[in-house]
Amino acid sequence: MVLISKILFFISHHGFYTVILLLVVFGGLSYLTKKGWFLIPIIPLAILNGFGGQFLNAWFLNKYGVTSTAIITSDVETNSTLNDMYIHDYEAIVKKQDGKYTTTFFSTTTAAIYPIRNSIRIPGDKDIPVKYIPGYEKNMVILYDESREGKILLQNEKLAPVNTAKTKYEADRTNKEFIEEYINALENYVKYNDDAAYKEKIEELKQELKQLK
Repeated sequence: MVLISKILFFISHHGFYTVILLLVVFGGLSYLTKKGWFLIPIIPLAILNGFGGQFLNAWFLNKYGVTSTAIITSDVETNSTLNDMYIHDYEAIVKKQDGKYTTTFFSTTTAAIYPIRNSIRIPGDKDIPVKYIPGYEKNMVILYDESREGKILLQNEKLAPVNTAKTKYEADRTNKEFIEEYINALENYVKYNDDAAYKEKIEELKQELKQLK
C-alpha cells in the first residue's frame, strides 16, 4: 500500500516528470523490441494522468487510508490560473499515528479531495480531517465534507430547497401546491438532519393542508 501511495503521489504531483517517465519507459520498450506500438499508450496515459491522477489518488486514500488531521502552514497565491481562479501552493503538517507531525505540500491542481467533485475546495479550518496510508503520510486526501467548513456548506445545500419552498409558502399560505412542496422539502431534509423542530413543522403543515381540502 505504501508503494502504491508513493506512486500515486508522484504522478499526481509531478505531471511533467510523469510524462518524461512514460516516454522513457515506453520509448525504451519500443526501441528494445523494435515494436512501434509501444509508443501508442504514451499520449493517452499522459492525458488520463493530467485529468484523473489526483482523483485516482483521492479515491485510493479514502478507500484504504486511516483518518487523521492536518494543518495548513502556508498558503501562497501564484500567478497561474485555473478556471479564472488563481492557483494556490500549500504546505501542511500531517499528524502521524504516533502523534508526531510530518510535512507535505500540494497545490490547487494536485490536491486530493474527497468526495470527488468538479470543484476544488480547500477547507479554511485549522484542523483539517484527512486520510493517508501509514508509512507515507505526506500523501493525504482531504475529507472536505467532514471538515467544519464542509459540514456548513453541505447543510446550506441541503437547506436550499427548504428555504425556497418556505418562501413560496409564506407568500401564499392557502396554496396547496406550495404547502405540499414545503412538506416534501422538509421531509427530505430531516432524512439528512433529524431535527425535531422541522418534524413538528411537517405535522403543522399537514394539518393546514387537511383543512384546505
